[in-house]
Amino acid sequence: MLLWFKYAFGGRLNDRYDGWVLHDLTGRDWRIREAGRIMLFALVPAIGLLFLPGPLQIRIYTALFVVIGPLFVGLAYGDELRDRRLRQHGLLPPQGPDIY
Repeated sequence: MLLWFKYAFGGRLNDRYDGWVLHDLTGRDWRIREAGRIMLFALVPAIGLLFLPGPLQIRIYTALFVVIGPLFVGLAYGDELRDRRLRQHGLLPPQGPDIY
């Protein structure tokens, strides 16, 4: 579990996990997994915003902005983020469009 958190927060795993990393970043549902990692980053500050003083409606909208903004950017630039993570692990990014 600690290795997954290290990987989710941008850390590099040992070479023996290269097969798993390749599958994680090129498999059928890689975009959904990438969105999940982005949500992990966004949920912590969003939950903190809900506990600030002020009108509930403003706190909810602010938390939604903090969650939706990074999710949109992450999905829009998902291919570039995936390619960077693959290179970080010494793997070559796939060429051409996704076939899924």
